[in-house]
Amino acid sequence: MAKSDKSAKEYVNHAPMGWVAFVAFVGAFVYFAKNANDFVDFVNAFFQALVWPGILLYNVLTLLHA
Repeated sequence: MAKSDKSAKEYVNHAPMGWVAFVAFVGAFVYFAKNANDFVDFVNAFFQALVWPGILLYNVLTLLHA
């Protein structure tokens, strides 16, 4: 039982970071969707909002020659 209690506490400790990630996703979706003209553009904005952190990290690491 103690092991399951420990894992529950780990999830609770990461809750603020999940909220920050969600707010960043919503902000990115609004940014990409503000010029959308049809449904396909909204779907594209959704996927762009999902992957933009990975693209940003890739570009930062490229600039750092890592």
